[in-house]
Amino acid sequence: MRIRLDYDRDGLEVTLPDRNVAVLRMNPSEPLRDARRTTAEALAAPIGSKPLGDLARGKRTACVVVSDVTRPVPNRDILPPLLAALERSGIKREAITLLVATGLHRPNEGAELAEMVGEDLARSYRFVNHFAKIPKSHKYLGDTARGTPAFVDKVYLEADLKITTGLLEPHLMAGYSGGRKSICPGIAGLETVRVWHGPKYLESPNAVNGNLVDNLVHEESLAIAKMAGVDFIVNAVLNEKRRTIGIFAGHLEAAFEAGVRLTDRVVKAKLDAPADIVVTSSAGYPLDTTWYQSVKGLVGAMPAVKKGGTIIMAVGLRDGVGSPEFTRLALETRSLDEFMDQIVNQGRFVIDQWQLEEMAKVKQHADVMVFTHGLPKETLRKLFLEPVDSVEDGIERALAKHGRDARIAVIPKGPYVIPVIGNG
Repeated sequence: MRIRLDYDRDGLEVTLPDRNVAVLRMNPSEPLRDARRTTAEALAAPIGSKPLGDLARGKRTACVVVSDVTRPVPNRDILPPLLAALERSGIKREAITLLVATGLHRPNEGAELAEMVGEDLARSYRFVNHFAKIPKSHKYLGDTARGTPAFVDKVYLEADLKITTGLLEPHLMAGYSGGRKSICPGIAGLETVRVWHGPKYLESPNAVNGNLVDNLVHEESLAIAKMAGVDFIVNAVLNEKRRTIGIFAGHLEAAFEAGVRLTDRVVKAKLDAPADIVVTSSAGYPLDTTWYQSVKGLVGAMPAVKKGGTIIMAVGLRDGVGSPEFTRLALETRSLDEFMDQIVNQGRFVIDQWQLEEMAKVKQHADVMVFTHGLPKETLRKLFLEPVDSVEDGIERALAKHGRDARIAVIPKGPYVIPVIGNG
Protein backbone atom coordinates (compact mmCIF):
# COMPACT_ATOMS: atom_id res chain seq x y z
CA MET A 1 0.00 0.00 0.00
CA ARG A 2 1.31 3.45 -0.96
CA ILE A 3 0.38 6.48 1.15
CA ARG A 4 1.46 10.10 0.83
CA LEU A 5 2.31 11.85 4.09
CA ASP A 6 2.36 15.64 4.44
CA TYR A 7 6.10 16.29 4.74
CA ASP A 8 7.93 19.58 4.28
CA ARG A 9 6.71 21.35 1.11
CA ASP A 10 6.45 18.39 -1.27
CA GLY A 11 5.11 15.44 0.73
CA LEU A 12 6.54 11.95 1.18
CA GLU A 13 5.40 8.71 -0.46
CA VAL A 14 5.73 5.68 1.82
CA THR A 15 5.05 1.97 1.40
CA LEU A 16 2.97 0.23 4.07
CA PRO A 17 1.84 -3.37 4.59
CA ASP A 18 -1.28 -4.35 2.66
CA ARG A 19 -3.20 -5.56 5.72
CA ASN A 20 -4.10 -4.43 9.23
CA VAL A 21 -3.77 -0.78 8.19
CA ALA A 22 -6.32 1.95 8.97
CA VAL A 23 -5.91 5.37 7.37
CA LEU A 24 -7.31 8.32 9.34
CA ARG A 25 -8.15 11.30 7.16
CA MET A 26 -10.01 14.57 7.45
CA ASN A 27 -13.61 14.23 6.32
CA PRO A 28 -13.88 15.54 2.73
CA SER A 29 -15.35 19.03 2.43
CA GLU A 30 -15.98 21.14 -0.66
CA PRO A 31 -14.10 24.45 -0.74
CA LEU A 32 -15.90 27.75 -1.01
CA ARG A 33 -16.35 28.88 -4.61
CA ASP A 34 -15.16 32.38 -3.76
CA ALA A 35 -13.63 32.64 -0.30
CA ARG A 36 -12.95 36.36 -0.64
CA ARG A 37 -16.57 37.07 -1.49
CA THR A 38 -17.74 34.82 1.36
CA THR A 39 -15.50 36.78 3.73
CA ALA A 40 -17.05 40.07 2.58
CA GLU A 41 -20.52 38.60 3.14
CA ALA A 42 -19.53 37.38 6.61
CA LEU A 43 -18.26 40.85 7.54
CA ALA A 44 -21.61 42.33 6.51
CA ALA A 45 -23.74 39.65 8.22
CA PRO A 46 -21.62 38.43 11.15
CA ILE A 47 -22.45 36.04 13.98
CA GLY A 48 -23.58 37.71 17.21
CA SER A 49 -22.29 41.14 16.23
CA LYS A 50 -23.07 44.28 14.30
CA PRO A 51 -21.56 44.39 10.78
CA LEU A 52 -17.88 45.30 10.77
CA GLY A 53 -18.61 48.49 8.83
CA ASP A 54 -20.98 49.67 11.56
CA LEU A 55 -18.42 48.93 14.28
CA ALA A 56 -15.73 50.80 12.36
CA ARG A 57 -17.77 53.91 11.65
CA GLY A 58 -16.56 56.81 13.78
CA LYS A 59 -13.36 55.05 14.87
CA ARG A 60 -10.01 56.69 14.13
CA THR A 61 -7.63 53.72 14.47
CA ALA A 62 -7.80 49.96 14.07
CA CYS A 63 -5.54 47.03 14.94
CA VAL A 64 -5.93 43.76 13.05
CA VAL A 65 -4.16 40.78 14.62
CA VAL A 66 -2.83 38.22 12.12
CA SER A 67 -1.32 34.80 12.85
CA ASP A 68 2.38 34.17 12.35
CA VAL A 69 4.04 32.01 9.71
CA THR A 70 3.39 28.76 11.58
CA ARG A 71 -0.31 28.90 10.64
CA PRO A 72 -1.50 28.49 7.01
CA VAL A 73 -4.19 31.16 7.36
CA PRO A 74 -5.80 32.15 4.02
CA ASN A 75 -4.82 35.79 4.51
CA ARG A 76 -5.23 36.61 0.81
CA ASP A 77 -8.93 35.79 1.16
CA ILE A 78 -9.54 37.32 4.58
CA LEU A 79 -7.51 40.51 4.71
CA PRO A 80 -8.43 42.37 1.46
CA PRO A 81 -12.20 42.51 2.13
CA LEU A 82 -11.60 43.21 5.83
CA LEU A 83 -9.23 46.10 5.19
CA ALA A 84 -11.47 47.46 2.44
CA ALA A 85 -14.42 47.47 4.86
CA LEU A 86 -12.41 49.46 7.40
CA GLU A 87 -11.36 52.04 4.82
CA ARG A 88 -14.90 52.37 3.43
CA SER A 89 -16.07 53.11 6.96
CA GLY A 90 -13.68 56.03 7.27
CA ILE A 91 -10.58 54.60 8.92
CA LYS A 92 -7.58 55.79 6.96
CA ARG A 93 -5.09 53.24 5.70
CA GLU A 94 -2.25 54.80 7.67
CA ALA A 95 -4.35 54.43 10.85
CA ILE A 96 -4.62 50.65 10.43
CA THR A 97 -1.96 48.47 12.06
CA LEU A 98 -1.64 44.75 11.37
CA LEU A 99 -0.06 43.10 14.41
CA VAL A 100 1.62 39.73 13.84
CA ALA A 101 0.71 37.43 16.74
CA THR A 102 4.09 35.78 17.17
CA GLY A 103 3.50 34.59 20.73
CA LEU A 104 7.03 33.70 21.76
CA HIS A 105 8.07 32.86 18.18
CA ARG A 106 10.47 34.90 16.08
CA PRO A 107 9.27 37.92 14.06
CA ASN A 108 7.99 37.51 10.49
CA GLU A 109 9.44 40.08 8.11
CA GLY A 110 10.52 40.70 4.53
CA ALA A 111 9.95 37.86 2.07
CA GLU A 112 8.42 35.70 4.79
CA LEU A 113 5.80 38.32 5.58
CA ALA A 114 5.08 38.77 1.87
CA GLU A 115 4.54 35.01 1.56
CA MET A 116 2.13 35.12 4.50
CA VAL A 117 -0.10 37.95 3.36
CA GLY A 118 0.84 38.71 -0.24
CA GLU A 119 3.35 41.24 -1.54
CA ASP A 120 0.76 43.92 -2.20
CA LEU A 121 -0.57 43.97 1.35
CA ALA A 122 2.90 43.66 2.88
CA ARG A 123 3.96 46.72 0.90
CA SER A 124 0.79 48.79 1.32
CA TYR A 125 -0.02 48.45 5.03
CA ARG A 126 1.80 48.87 8.33
CA PHE A 127 2.78 45.51 9.83
CA VAL A 128 4.21 45.26 13.34
CA ASN A 129 5.52 42.11 15.05
CA HIS A 130 4.66 41.28 18.64
CA PHE A 131 7.64 40.86 20.97
CA ALA A 132 6.57 39.05 24.14
CA LYS A 133 9.91 39.49 25.91
CA ILE A 134 9.88 43.32 25.92
CA PRO A 135 7.99 44.33 29.10
CA LYS A 136 7.51 47.97 28.13
CA SER A 137 5.58 46.86 25.01
CA HIS A 138 2.76 45.51 27.17
CA LYS A 139 0.14 46.83 29.56
CA TYR A 140 -0.85 44.98 32.72
CA LEU A 141 -4.63 44.49 32.81
CA GLY A 142 -4.86 42.72 36.17
CA ASP A 143 -5.05 39.03 37.07
CA THR A 144 -7.62 36.49 35.94
CA ALA A 145 -9.84 34.81 38.53
CA ARG A 146 -7.35 31.92 38.60
CA GLY A 147 -4.41 34.24 39.12
CA THR A 148 -2.84 34.53 35.66
CA PRO A 149 -1.36 38.02 35.16
CA ALA A 150 -2.68 39.55 31.94
CA PHE A 151 -0.06 41.52 29.99
CA VAL A 152 -1.13 42.42 26.44
CA ASP A 153 0.58 44.30 23.60
CA LYS A 154 0.00 48.06 23.82
CA VAL A 155 -0.24 48.39 20.03
CA TYR A 156 -3.45 46.37 20.22
CA LEU A 157 -4.84 47.90 23.40
CA GLU A 158 -4.40 51.48 22.18
CA ALA A 159 -6.43 50.97 18.98
CA ASP A 160 -10.01 52.23 18.82
CA LEU A 161 -11.16 49.10 16.98
CA LYS A 162 -9.71 45.70 17.88
CA ILE A 163 -9.99 42.81 15.39
CA THR A 164 -8.42 39.35 15.35
CA THR A 165 -8.05 36.92 12.47
CA GLY A 166 -6.92 33.32 12.43
CA LEU A 167 -7.41 29.66 11.70
CA LEU A 168 -9.60 27.09 13.42
CA GLU A 169 -7.74 23.78 13.76
CA PRO A 170 -7.06 21.22 16.50
CA HIS A 171 -4.73 22.40 19.24
CA LEU A 172 -2.86 20.03 21.53
CA MET A 173 -3.54 22.03 24.71
CA ALA A 174 -6.32 24.55 24.05
CA GLY A 175 -8.62 22.14 22.19
CA TYR A 176 -8.83 24.34 19.10
CA SER A 177 -6.84 27.28 17.81
CA GLY A 178 -8.41 30.54 16.70
CA GLY A 179 -10.61 33.02 18.52
CA ARG A 180 -9.19 33.87 21.93
CA LYS A 181 -5.75 32.40 21.15
CA SER A 182 -4.93 35.38 18.93
CA ILE A 183 -4.69 37.33 22.20
CA CYS A 184 -3.25 34.69 24.51
CA PRO A 185 -0.63 33.59 23.68
CA GLY A 186 -0.60 35.49 20.36
CA ILE A 187 0.03 39.01 21.65
CA ALA A 188 0.48 38.35 25.38
CA GLY A 189 3.60 39.18 27.36
CA LEU A 190 6.08 36.62 28.64
CA GLU A 191 4.83 36.95 32.23
CA THR A 192 1.38 35.89 31.02
CA VAL A 193 2.54 33.07 28.78
CA ARG A 194 4.82 31.51 31.40
CA VAL A 195 1.80 30.99 33.69
CA TRP A 196 -0.77 30.17 30.99
CA HIS A 197 1.63 27.65 29.43
CA GLY A 198 2.72 26.28 32.80
CA PRO A 199 1.96 22.91 34.43
CA LYS A 200 -0.83 24.49 36.51
CA TYR A 201 -2.96 24.40 33.36
CA LEU A 202 -1.16 21.98 31.03
CA GLU A 203 -1.41 19.11 33.49
CA SER A 204 -5.19 19.48 33.52
CA PRO A 205 -6.63 16.23 32.08
CA ASN A 206 -9.03 18.20 29.88
CA ALA A 207 -6.34 20.33 28.22
CA VAL A 208 -6.25 18.14 25.12
CA ASN A 209 -6.88 18.16 21.37
CA GLY A 210 -10.44 18.87 20.31
CA ASN A 211 -11.89 19.56 23.76
CA LEU A 212 -13.13 22.86 25.17
CA VAL A 213 -15.18 21.52 28.10
CA ASP A 214 -13.49 22.23 31.46
CA ASN A 215 -10.29 22.93 29.53
CA LEU A 216 -8.34 25.31 31.75
CA VAL A 217 -5.97 26.35 28.94
CA HIS A 218 -8.94 27.39 26.79
CA GLU A 219 -10.74 29.09 29.67
CA GLU A 220 -7.72 31.16 30.73
CA SER A 221 -7.04 32.22 27.15
CA LEU A 222 -10.66 33.33 26.80
CA ALA A 223 -10.56 35.21 30.11
CA ILE A 224 -7.48 37.17 29.03
CA ALA A 225 -8.98 37.91 25.60
CA LYS A 226 -12.06 39.35 27.31
CA MET A 227 -9.89 41.52 29.54
CA ALA A 228 -8.08 42.87 26.47
CA GLY A 229 -11.30 43.40 24.56
CA VAL A 230 -12.04 41.96 21.12
CA ASP A 231 -14.52 43.85 18.94
CA PHE A 232 -14.62 41.41 16.03
CA ILE A 233 -13.02 38.15 14.87
CA VAL A 234 -12.59 36.52 11.47
CA ASN A 235 -11.59 32.84 11.53
CA ALA A 236 -11.22 30.38 8.66
CA VAL A 237 -11.66 26.61 8.47
CA LEU A 238 -9.66 24.61 5.89
CA ASN A 239 -10.19 21.20 4.29
CA GLU A 240 -7.64 18.45 3.68
CA LYS A 241 -6.23 20.36 0.69
CA ARG A 242 -5.89 23.57 2.71
CA ARG A 243 -8.73 25.16 0.78
CA THR A 244 -11.11 27.39 2.70
CA ILE A 245 -14.45 25.74 3.55
CA GLY A 246 -15.82 28.23 6.05
CA ILE A 247 -15.42 31.83 7.22
CA PHE A 248 -16.73 32.71 10.68
CA ALA A 249 -16.87 36.38 11.57
CA GLY A 250 -18.33 38.36 14.43
CA HIS A 251 -18.46 38.03 18.22
CA LEU A 252 -15.41 36.60 20.00
CA GLU A 253 -17.26 33.61 21.45
CA ALA A 254 -20.27 33.13 19.18
CA ALA A 255 -18.32 33.16 15.90
CA PHE A 256 -15.57 30.98 17.37
CA GLU A 257 -18.04 28.39 18.64
CA ALA A 258 -19.82 28.26 15.27
CA GLY A 259 -16.49 27.68 13.55
CA VAL A 260 -15.52 24.98 16.03
CA ARG A 261 -18.70 23.06 15.19
CA LEU A 262 -17.66 22.86 11.53
CA THR A 263 -14.04 22.11 12.40
CA ASP A 264 -15.16 19.32 14.71
CA ARG A 265 -17.04 17.60 11.89
CA VAL A 266 -14.09 17.88 9.52
CA VAL A 267 -11.15 16.81 11.68
CA LYS A 268 -12.42 13.87 13.74
CA ALA A 269 -11.73 10.35 12.39
CA LYS A 270 -12.88 7.12 14.04
CA LEU A 271 -10.63 4.20 14.90
CA ASP A 272 -12.04 0.96 16.35
CA ALA A 273 -9.25 0.56 18.91
CA PRO A 274 -5.78 2.00 19.57
CA ALA A 275 -3.20 0.62 17.14
CA ASP A 276 0.13 -1.02 17.91
CA ILE A 277 1.88 1.32 15.48
CA VAL A 278 0.96 4.82 14.30
CA VAL A 279 2.57 6.43 11.26
CA THR A 280 2.07 10.18 11.21
CA SER A 281 3.41 13.60 10.22
CA SER A 282 3.19 17.15 11.49
CA ALA A 283 1.11 18.27 8.51
CA GLY A 284 4.07 19.37 6.41
CA TYR A 285 5.22 22.96 5.83
CA PRO A 286 4.95 25.30 7.71
CA LEU A 287 4.08 23.25 10.79
CA ASP A 288 6.93 20.75 10.48
CA THR A 289 9.74 23.27 10.02
CA THR A 290 10.96 22.77 13.62
CA TRP A 291 10.80 20.01 16.20
CA TYR A 292 9.10 22.48 18.56
CA GLN A 293 6.13 22.74 16.19
CA SER A 294 6.29 19.06 15.22
CA VAL A 295 5.57 17.96 18.78
CA LYS A 296 1.96 18.87 17.94
CA GLY A 297 1.81 15.96 15.49
CA LEU A 298 3.29 13.66 18.09
CA VAL A 299 0.70 14.63 20.70
CA GLY A 300 -2.08 14.38 18.13
CA ALA A 301 -1.17 10.76 17.41
CA MET A 302 -1.23 9.67 21.05
CA PRO A 303 -4.93 8.69 21.28
CA ALA A 304 -4.47 6.40 18.26
CA VAL A 305 -1.65 4.29 19.74
CA LYS A 306 -1.91 1.78 22.56
CA LYS A 307 0.12 2.07 25.74
CA GLY A 308 3.57 0.69 24.94
CA GLY A 309 3.02 1.10 21.20
CA THR A 310 5.17 2.87 18.63
CA ILE A 311 4.74 6.21 16.86
CA ILE A 312 6.68 6.69 13.61
CA MET A 313 6.82 10.31 12.52
CA ALA A 314 8.04 11.92 9.28
CA VAL A 315 8.88 15.62 9.64
CA GLY A 316 10.90 18.05 7.50
CA LEU A 317 12.61 20.08 10.27
CA ARG A 318 14.16 22.46 7.73
CA ASP A 319 14.66 25.04 10.54
CA GLY A 320 16.03 22.60 13.10
CA VAL A 321 14.97 22.06 16.70
CA GLY A 322 13.29 25.41 17.36
CA SER A 323 13.99 28.66 19.16
CA PRO A 324 17.37 29.08 20.88
CA GLU A 325 15.66 28.59 24.25
CA PHE A 326 13.88 25.40 23.23
CA THR A 327 16.94 24.03 21.45
CA ARG A 328 19.11 24.57 24.50
CA LEU A 329 16.50 23.11 26.86
CA ALA A 330 15.76 20.06 24.71
CA LEU A 331 19.38 19.18 23.97
CA GLU A 332 20.64 19.77 27.51
CA THR A 333 17.88 17.79 29.27
CA ARG A 334 19.28 14.44 30.35
CA SER A 335 16.10 12.87 31.74
CA LEU A 336 12.49 13.67 30.89
CA ASP A 337 11.38 12.34 34.29
CA GLU A 338 13.75 14.72 36.08
CA PHE A 339 12.62 17.57 33.84
CA MET A 340 8.95 16.93 34.68
CA ASP A 341 9.75 16.82 38.39
CA GLN A 342 11.57 20.14 38.14
CA ILE A 343 8.76 22.03 36.41
CA VAL A 344 5.83 20.40 38.24
CA ASN A 345 7.22 20.09 41.77
CA GLN A 346 10.16 22.49 41.98
CA GLY A 347 8.83 25.57 40.19
CA ARG A 348 11.46 25.63 37.44
CA PHE A 349 10.63 27.82 34.44
CA VAL A 350 12.33 27.94 31.05
CA ILE A 351 10.85 29.50 27.91
CA ASP A 352 9.25 26.85 25.66
CA GLN A 353 9.33 24.19 28.41
CA TRP A 354 5.68 23.39 27.67
CA GLN A 355 6.52 21.67 24.41
CA LEU A 356 9.04 19.40 26.12
CA GLU A 357 6.39 18.77 28.78
CA GLU A 358 3.94 17.62 26.09
CA MET A 359 6.62 15.47 24.49
CA ALA A 360 7.35 13.84 27.85
CA LYS A 361 3.69 12.80 28.10
CA VAL A 362 3.94 11.05 24.74
CA LYS A 363 7.20 9.31 25.67
CA GLN A 364 5.56 7.95 28.82
CA HIS A 365 2.91 6.39 26.59
CA ALA A 366 4.76 5.11 23.50
CA ASP A 367 8.10 4.72 21.74
CA VAL A 368 8.87 7.41 19.16
CA MET A 369 10.77 6.96 15.89
CA VAL A 370 11.51 9.90 13.58
CA PHE A 371 12.45 10.18 9.92
CA THR A 372 13.73 13.55 8.73
CA HIS A 373 16.12 15.21 6.31
CA GLY A 374 16.47 18.19 8.63
CA LEU A 375 18.47 16.97 11.64
CA PRO A 376 21.34 14.52 12.11
CA LYS A 377 20.63 11.25 13.88
CA GLU A 378 22.77 12.20 16.87
CA THR A 379 20.61 15.27 17.47
CA LEU A 380 17.46 13.16 17.29
CA ARG A 381 18.88 10.81 19.90
CA LYS A 382 19.57 13.76 22.20
CA LEU A 383 15.89 14.65 21.79
CA PHE A 384 14.92 11.20 23.16
CA LEU A 385 13.91 10.03 19.68
CA GLU A 386 14.92 6.93 17.74
CA PRO A 387 16.13 7.95 14.26
CA VAL A 388 15.18 5.76 11.29
CA ASP A 389 16.52 5.72 7.72
CA SER A 390 13.00 5.80 6.27
CA VAL A 391 9.41 5.37 7.37
CA GLU A 392 9.60 1.85 5.96
CA ASP A 393 12.66 1.17 8.14
CA GLY A 394 10.68 2.34 11.15
CA ILE A 395 7.77 0.07 10.27
CA GLU A 396 10.06 -2.96 10.02
CA ARG A 397 11.55 -2.18 13.42
CA ALA A 398 8.12 -1.71 14.96
CA LEU A 399 6.81 -4.94 13.42
CA ALA A 400 9.79 -6.77 14.88
CA LYS A 401 8.70 -5.54 18.30
CA HIS A 402 4.92 -5.88 17.99
CA GLY A 403 4.68 -8.86 15.61
CA ARG A 404 3.80 -9.20 11.94
CA ASP A 405 0.08 -9.04 12.76
CA ALA A 406 0.40 -5.68 14.47
CA ARG A 407 -2.33 -3.14 13.75
CA ILE A 408 -1.16 0.06 12.05
CA ALA A 409 -2.91 3.44 11.92
CA VAL A 410 -1.74 6.10 9.47
CA ILE A 411 -2.46 9.82 9.89
CA PRO A 412 -1.12 11.54 6.74
CA LYS A 413 -2.03 15.04 7.94
CA GLY A 414 -0.83 14.56 11.49
CA PRO A 415 -2.24 17.09 13.99
CA TYR A 416 -5.01 18.23 11.64
CA VAL A 417 -6.82 14.96 12.38
CA ILE A 418 -8.19 14.00 15.81
CA PRO A 419 -8.43 10.21 16.30
CA VAL A 420 -11.64 9.16 18.04
CA ILE A 421 -11.59 5.66 19.50
CA GLY A 422 -14.67 3.46 19.20
CA ASN A 423 -17.97 5.32 19.35
CA GLY A 424 -16.54 8.30 21.22
